[in-house]
Amino acid sequence: MSSNLPSRRFAILGLLALGGCGFAPVYGNGTGLRGLIAFETDETVAGYRFGAQLEERLGLATAPRYLLRVTQTRAQRSAAIAEDGDTTRYNVTGTARWTLTDSASSEEVAQGQVDAFTSYSATGSTVATQTATVDADARLSVILADMVVDRLLILEPQLTP
Repeated sequence: MSSNLPSRRFAILGLLALGGCGFAPVYGNGTGLRGLIAFETDETVAGYRFGAQLEERLGLATAPRYLLRVTQTRAQRSAAIAEDGDTTRYNVTGTARWTLTDSASSEEVAQGQVDAFTSYSATGSTVATQTATVDADARLSVILADMVVDRLLILEPQLTP
């Protein structure tokens, strides 16, 4: 037990030193973009889920400095086919194209595109497959939204005063 004590002390001292030098985690709730970005997404279930994840990560904008517009596309294709020809696994791919504009000047500040995929198994009952389909779509929305937020966090030094 005493051998762990020095390593714990060094870990605590290291954390205190990081806090003292102004270190702040990029993904913390105190991010400089929190509450500054309003967003518009597709009026679909996927768009709603995407927006919910953006709100979770960026907060609800009360006095938005920027507007983020996002459009998504989705595609599904067979990933595994059994000997009898039945599809047992599907890949769902998604693309989110985004544009960030300054709310005051309507000037485009940044734009980009992110791509991701997820998959689900179709080997169970019809209900299980439908549930897996909905779950995969929800996962893809979260993945794409997180990727867009990651791009925005990279731009944060240019976006915040």
